[in-house]
Order: sequence, then C-alpha cells, then structure tokens
Amino acid sequence: MKPEPYKKLIITISVVVPMVVAILFSVKIPGYDFSFLPPIYASINAMTAVLLIVAVGFIKNGNRIVHERIMKLCIGLSATFLMMYVTYHMTSESTSFGGTGIIRYFYFFILITHIVLSIGITPLILFTFSRALSGNFERHKALARFTFPIWLYVAVTGVIVYLMISPYYVR
Repeated sequence: MKPEPYKKLIITISVVVPMVVAILFSVKIPGYDFSFLPPIYASINAMTAVLLIVAVGFIKNGNRIVHERIMKLCIGLSATFLMMYVTYHMTSESTSFGGTGIIRYFYFFILITHIVLSIGITPLILFTFSRALSGNFERHKALARFTFPIWLYVAVTGVIVYLMISPYYVR
C-alpha cells in the first residue's frame, strides 16, 4: 500500500481551518455591509451540489479529465463559500431562526448535521483529492464513495438552511 500523500498537511488543515473559523466568528468588524453575501454563497453551495453530480456522471462515463476539472472547481467553490461565509459573519450580526413548532426542530436538525458534517468533510475531500493526484485511483474511488454523499449533503443542506433562515435576515 502506498503511503498517504500529504497526510500531515491534510490533518493540519483539517484541524486548523475549523479552529480559525470558530475564532473568526467571535471577531466583529463594524462598518461594513456584506448583507448581499448570503444569497451568493447559498448559490455557490447549489452550484457545488450540481457540479458534484455532474462530475460523478463524467467519471462513470470514463471521462477522467473533465471529472478532475469539475472536482477542482468544486474544491475552489467550497473554499470561496467558506471565505464569503466567514466574511459575512465577521461583519454582520447573527440571524436567529424565527420559525416555531415542528419546522423549528427540522431547521435545527438540518443546521446541526450540516455544521458537523461540514467540519468532517474537509479531511475527506482533501484525502480523496490527494489520492487522485498521486494516481492511487483504487483508494481514491474507495474513499470517494463516502466523500461524495457527505459533500453533497453539506452543499444541499447549506442551501436549505439559507432558504429557511432568509426570511429572518435583518434588512
């Protein structure tokens, strides 16, 4: 078995990124209006979800080159989402969900699973990607079977969370 390429770097990134995001959430920078960002980063999540499905279609049809390009685009979109998301939360007050009853429980279930899985998906994406880059396609494919549905869930639930909370944004 080949050694895992970039293992230490991936583990470091997977630990540091959530810690930095958590720290930055406590930082508030007044005087900037980034209230336009939530629909943009929700759209980025939607595009990521669609492109993930498209990329799977390409690899199933044997088109590795297009699959690779789309997957790199998905990684770039996810990184862009994260930067916009953090920027928005550093410059804006948090928005509380105003729904009541069963919809409130549904919202928090979606939100909590989205957050937990969004933290866990980072190392999965990076290990899956590094295996492909190193040409270890058998191990890449084995891990991608887990990475794909979790990443897709995170992307789709990001859109759902946005749609559910958007009526409560302060305008």
